[in-house]
Amino acid sequence: MALQSPGAKLAITHMHDWLIILVLAGIDGLLNMIEPFHRYVGKDMMQDLMFPFREDTIPMWGVPVSMTRNFIISIIMPILIFIAFYFVRRDIYDLHHATLGLLFASIITGVITDSIKDAVGRPRPNFFQRCFPDKRPVFDKETGDVICTGIHKVIKEGYKSFPSGHTSWSFAGLNFLSWYLSGKIRVFDRRGHVGKLSIVLLPLLTAALVGISRVDDYWHHWTDVFVGGLIGIIVSSTCYLLLFPFPTYPHGWAPHAFFYMLDLEEGQSSQGDSQSPSLMRIDRSLEMDQMENGRRFM
Repeated sequence: MALQSPGAKLAITHMHDWLIILVLAGIDGLLNMIEPFHRYVGKDMMQDLMFPFREDTIPMWGVPVSMTRNFIISIIMPILIFIAFYFVRRDIYDLHHATLGLLFASIITGVITDSIKDAVGRPRPNFFQRCFPDKRPVFDKETGDVICTGIHKVIKEGYKSFPSGHTSWSFAGLNFLSWYLSGKIRVFDRRGHVGKLSIVLLPLLTAALVGISRVDDYWHHWTDVFVGGLIGIIVSSTCYLLLFPFPTYPHGWAPHAFFYMLDLEEGQSSQGDSQSPSLMRIDRSLEMDQMENGRRFM
């Protein structure tokens, strides 16, 4: 039997993690199919819900609500950066764990966001034109609630304002990327390079602009965007720190699994090698220095 590559071994070791991602993606898809809670909307509440109903500045394929859509901004772009670092360092542990962490952050954020959307059922700022495309409002005589006359699919999305899915997905992917870049380019090396900090803040600025566009397009209230950003930041930060050390650490450039693998190899070598522990530590230090300097490691 042919020996498995390090990448294949990693994928098999984390098979349950990849299966969980698929399960969470299926759950998120179901959350987008069910009917959200229809919050009461009376005549006196319509004043803040009569903004224009127009197309997105950031279309739905840019930052998806479900895993089945093409997620260019928050998923594809970070993964391309992970691949670029892989070609420099040839560290399969880094590529695998960065991709795994990014997908976990995005899918968990999606499930949380869409669950809250369905439970809250907050009307969007453009709800009036969604509900009454002919601009002739109709209300129930007994309850005073709206009786929408528009297209069901459009009305359904009209009850999904809180929190912002675009914003939470953007911050989930791009905040994870910021953490990743912080470790790779050693932003916290105490040398005061402002240029490095600017690189790390660029993904966060992009995510913030996505959130602002949701308010500008009248698809969300500012509180929707604020909470969506918090969800994405908290989930992505947690997922990153589960797999990588803090970027402020001396060896914050590599995932925990890389150092765990080195410890295992060191333990196995010490059992079958007469080399002194001090020399083995020197070899390990040299190996990590090579990794930091971009030398290949397989």
